[in-house]
Amino acid sequence: MTRILLCGCNGKMGRVIAACVKEREDCKIVAGIDIRTDPFGDFPVYASPSEVQEEADVVIDFSHPALLSPLLQFGLEHKLPLVLCTTGYNHDQVNALKQASHKIPVFYSGNMSLGINLLIGLSKKAAQVLGEDFDIEIIEKHHNQKIDAPSGTALMIADAISSVEDRQMTYMYDRHSQRKKRDKNEIGLHSVRGGTIVGEHEVIFAGPHEVITLSHSAQSKEIFANGSINAAVFLAKQPAGLYDMSDLLK
Repeated sequence: MTRILLCGCNGKMGRVIAACVKEREDCKIVAGIDIRTDPFGDFPVYASPSEVQEEADVVIDFSHPALLSPLLQFGLEHKLPLVLCTTGYNHDQVNALKQASHKIPVFYSGNMSLGINLLIGLSKKAAQVLGEDFDIEIIEKHHNQKIDAPSGTALMIADAISSVEDRQMTYMYDRHSQRKKRDKNEIGLHSVRGGTIVGEHEVIFAGPHEVITLSHSAQSKEIFANGSINAAVFLAKQPAGLYDMSDLLK
């Protein structure tokens, strides 16, 4: 039985994760962390990691980038694996979690969906096959409560495509202030925020006289919840290191 400490438990994703865990027999939530400490389930909720008293095997974090530093400190002090699902980390924060992974297991992914990770693989293959004649644009759509833009997933896709390109790719987030032709080495990233869109990502390869589009549409937050839970059960048994969805899918 994997004992989970759920960070961001009173948020939308936290509540979905808690509901999904209840349907499983291989794990349970022993405590939660949230700025709102009102308990809604059968586990206590604390305002910070340092207040947690229960023994856990792994942490799932769906909270806010501002909590990363105390969470890393908590994980290092207690030798506790961390599943980091929060998006919007800056460069220094990414480096910090990578450093922590030398001492504890850290699972870091901007998207916990199996389908999205398949989309990433297909996008890499398309970039390799199509080459420089095709311009690449990424469009992501999310609900009107999402704070960061572009989404962590859109950046994951762009980074994956860049990793297989022989040329140095640059990311173009906004074109309205520039009056010039599109550069061949650009990857355009565009964000849409509205309504209750769970998450949609579209990768466009626009070439001479043809367009190829790869897309993924999330219908429910449960796909991300179950992905994070599977990652937690997996990570609780792993040695120190940096892990992502590719390790879970092996």
